[in-house]
Amino acid sequence: MQHIFIQYVYLILAILALVTFADITKVAYPIILVIGGLALSFLSEFASMTIDPEIVLFIFLPPLLYEAAWQTSWKEFWKWKRVITSMAFPIVIITACVIAFFANEIIPGFTLALGFLLGGIISPPDAISATTIMRQVGAPKSLVSIAEGESLLNDASSLIIFRFALVAVITGQFHFGEATSSFFLVVIMGTLVGLAVGALFYSVHRWLPIPPRIEIIMTFVTPYCMFYAAEYFHYSGVLSVVSGGLLLSSKRQQMLSYRSRIQSENVWTSIVFVMNGLIFLLIGLQLPSIINQLGDTSVSTATWYGVAISIILIVTRILCMLGASAFTMFMSRYITVADANPGWKGPVILGWAGMRGVVSLAAALSIPLYIGGTELFPFRNLILFITFVVILITLVFQGLTLPILIKWLKVEGKSDVKSDLEQEKLIQKKLSHSSLIYLENKFVADGVDNDHIKNLRSRFELEFKFFDTELLEDVDSTHKNTIQEYHATYLGLLNHQRSLLKEINRGEEFDEELIRKYFALIDFEELKIREQSV
Repeated sequence: MQHIFIQYVYLILAILALVTFADITKVAYPIILVIGGLALSFLSEFASMTIDPEIVLFIFLPPLLYEAAWQTSWKEFWKWKRVITSMAFPIVIITACVIAFFANEIIPGFTLALGFLLGGIISPPDAISATTIMRQVGAPKSLVSIAEGESLLNDASSLIIFRFALVAVITGQFHFGEATSSFFLVVIMGTLVGLAVGALFYSVHRWLPIPPRIEIIMTFVTPYCMFYAAEYFHYSGVLSVVSGGLLLSSKRQQMLSYRSRIQSENVWTSIVFVMNGLIFLLIGLQLPSIINQLGDTSVSTATWYGVAISIILIVTRILCMLGASAFTMFMSRYITVADANPGWKGPVILGWAGMRGVVSLAAALSIPLYIGGTELFPFRNLILFITFVVILITLVFQGLTLPILIKWLKVEGKSDVKSDLEQEKLIQKKLSHSSLIYLENKFVADGVDNDHIKNLRSRFELEFKFFDTELLEDVDSTHKNTIQEYHATYLGLLNHQRSLLKEINRGEEFDEELIRKYFALIDFEELKIREQSV
């Protein structure tokens, strides 16, 4: 046990070094971690490390899905709901069907049931890599939002296909009507279970006097409760976590205190970073064990199967995305759509962004070794190897070339959408103006004579004047120099305050916990000033 713990400590240190290298080289960190895992797999210290599919599906997957749902904009998700659902369900199903028939044709003895099993495994893209790269190269937010929304749902549809195909292989029977009804039952009931568990936790957060440290721990317990509750009744645990996560995300301002929101953001960011890093690094570490399990099939033959299936997978996804774009243009004549003319560039980018990842490998590893306890599961080792090759090709090759494709196609966001900086200034202007009106109505109009309130009013008047001037198209150099001088002076003042706090902390008169509180307040103030000066 101690040896395993030390191994994971080494892996975390490797993650820190590799992610730092990825930041320096401007390459998406999942790609660097997988390549780093491949390199580490040749060291004797890590050669025996394997992924337990139960650990990935039941320990890693719920919090990662919950965090993704928590960070997803419900407004953007709803705006692109038709595109997202088409990518998460019809396109995943089409991809699984294409892979099933193609694998049945090129691999001797490979049945259609095994083909659907393989299709269900490799059909869902891993959006962590895609969205990381898209943000790095400044891709339009609409594409990033669609990729994020797809990642929340496609794992569920692929795992459902995988589950039905696995039953068909084991029993030798497949009833289309029963599978179709079961599919909708699993989807609908999984969603309802997630909403029910989410509503329960919302009530606990909202109405009970829970301290922040307990609230943060509860946020980690929540996705596991959603996942296990749905899986216990054989519904979709993935959709349960996604639906419940989206519900609670939209209610975060009502259910969490301000301290819990601030602290949980920092805690979740760090833990999810380590989880993602471990998963991508472990993917790369699987190569030796997968090759050793290949059996009678030669590595070259299995590699050929993996490359051919990867090419079909990439082409199928791109064609599906282009088809979905054409269908959207046709349907825009009859219904209201988010984008009546999506064109071909965006769909091609989303098609190329279909890198496969941890869910695919975990699903492949979860295939049982035996059928009925005695008969070996057919082609299990080959399916594992093909899955690994597909992940490696799509993650590394497509991941490295996606930035080049985005820059080459020169895809830009819609012209009617303001830049982030313009939006921030406009929001801050509206906040300042609304605050002034509130103070006027509540205090000044009532004749309240309070110097502190007068100072507060003066502060918002200054902020409103500042942002009102900043939003003008032609801002003279004098104003810019004045603002720059103001920011530099303010930042210098904050550093001076830090020095004073350090000096105060050397004595015995003040509690260090209070000193740290004021350090944190200064940090928040510096963040605000630096955001304004971008």
